[in-house]
Amino acid sequence: MEIANDSSDDFILVGFSERPELELILSLFVSLFYIITLTGNTAIILLSLLDSRLHTPMYFFLRNLSFLDLCFTTSIVPQMLVNIWGGSKKISYSGCMVQYWVALALGSTECVLLAVMAVDRYVAVCWPLRYAMIMHPRLCHLLGAASWSSGFANSVLQSSLAMVLPLCGNRRVDHFFCELLIIVKLSCVDTGPTESKMFIARLIILAMPVSIILTSYGCIAWAVMKIRSAEGRKKAFGTCASHLLVVSLFYGTIMFVYLQPKNNYSQDQGKILAVLYTILAPTLNPLIYTLRNKDVKKAVKKLIGKEQA
Repeated sequence: MEIANDSSDDFILVGFSERPELELILSLFVSLFYIITLTGNTAIILLSLLDSRLHTPMYFFLRNLSFLDLCFTTSIVPQMLVNIWGGSKKISYSGCMVQYWVALALGSTECVLLAVMAVDRYVAVCWPLRYAMIMHPRLCHLLGAASWSSGFANSVLQSSLAMVLPLCGNRRVDHFFCELLIIVKLSCVDTGPTESKMFIARLIILAMPVSIILTSYGCIAWAVMKIRSAEGRKKAFGTCASHLLVVSLFYGTIMFVYLQPKNNYSQDQGKILAVLYTILAPTLNPLIYTLRNKDVKKAVKKLIGKEQA
């Protein structure tokens, strides 16, 4: 499909339009996974609110993660489907600015929130008898607020750097959503200094949470190795397995996209990886956390009235 440049203030989201047969398949795939994302994450939020047994720090942070994933996918997927099915591929200037600001804010928040959840697992495994005292509700709310605040602050900083760059009429975005780095590359001036500042900001918002996660799991591994019984070690690792899998899926794709050298970056590769962290990861998160979780299964049975008194 040939997409011409537009002289208006609208941006043109190229997406996968150069492969129309792939677009159709992708739209069905995205629609299905979006429905699963909405259903799964909404279910986790409702269950953790309605069942008193899930009123714990772990489920408080999981509720935040589910709400974040709902917002993150909703900031991208509906516009993506409209562009695929509608055929115009356009998004307004203000819509594009809002989309990349919100997407960056929520993605940054998830980076920090996953680190907070790692600290929660560290306390649960290494300090089980003092867990309730350390992770009291006030601290949980402060950590949750810090995650959201730092994510949005990072977005404000990077977005402010991008918005002052002149675009000079180039509105063709080679992506399926308004991704900040792609918008910066549309500028007709030297973006080197701006991209360097943004790289430092990305490095901080990624490196600091990763170091916290690695330190937390290093301490967890050390503590688990001291447990003599195989059953005890299995139980300890079981409390962390879901979070570790989510961290690997999210950070693996994010770091590959945003921290690799420019000369190794392929735009098609970037689009595919973006599908993984914007659509696939939010879909899998509720499944990863609930499929083998006995507390959630009991909460589901109680909610539908199948649990025996």
